[in-house]
Amino acid sequence: MKLRNRVAVISGANRGLGEAVARAFAKEGASLLLIARDAALLRRVADSLPQEAHQNIAWTSADVSNLTDVETVRDQVVSGLSRVDILVNNAGIYGPIGRFEEVDWQEWCDAININLLGTVAMTRALVPMMKQQGYGKIINLSGGGATAPLPRFSAYAASKTAVVRFTETIAEELAASHIDVNAIAPGALNTRLLDQVLEAGPEKTGPDFYQRSLKQREEGGASPDLAADLAVFLASAESDGITGRLISAVWDDWRNFAGYRERLQKSDVFTLRRIVPEDRGWEPKSCT
Repeated sequence: MKLRNRVAVISGANRGLGEAVARAFAKEGASLLLIARDAALLRRVADSLPQEAHQNIAWTSADVSNLTDVETVRDQVVSGLSRVDILVNNAGIYGPIGRFEEVDWQEWCDAININLLGTVAMTRALVPMMKQQGYGKIINLSGGGATAPLPRFSAYAASKTAVVRFTETIAEELAASHIDVNAIAPGALNTRLLDQVLEAGPEKTGPDFYQRSLKQREEGGASPDLAADLAVFLASAESDGITGRLISAVWDDWRNFAGYRERLQKSDVFTLRRIVPEDRGWEPKSCT
């Protein structure tokens, strides 16, 4: 069991990828605190997880964009679990779909609050415990919007890009405390987010994106279990020292990262960086 005697907090754990990560962590022996807004779905997931005698599986209804709720989660970790080794910031929404100047402003802000500020708030709440322990793993969920433009999903794209830069930044801040911080791009999953795209229709999403989404639904999309396996790797001792990276569950050779850990530590691969003319073989004078 790769996570035996470890304690993990997982947000957005009531369905989809969050549920898959919870199942994978439980199978690997971790004790869990599951959080999400929908208490009924959360209870269903918690009650269905495999559990050994050494494990403690708890849940609490909470909104990561609400600081009072986040403080309640922190207090529950302190009183009920006494430590936290792993934090998975999975809670997220697409936000409004459509041209950015036409969508509802409050919905746009809500997406930033949940996807970005919720990730920051949960991390701020639990990092002090990890620093006191001298060890921890933080796993943030990003997505395709972080690495390429995503027209008509501006709030989602902006928030997920910010999550990656936040990941890279605090990875450096927390390195001395032996806390690894990484982001996962899980791939195109057939979750409720896909349902929202199809319900919005091609007029809001754009015809090309809508057609790709239809094809994704028909073909099944990426496996949430693959992203959950990557989360297990990043939560376990196997990945110690690998930090500040955005890793694709589908495309990257993450199962072999441990074999070239030192090379990763000295490079900027799997990070967000500005492309300059020299990167594309341009002569400097060709830019003027």
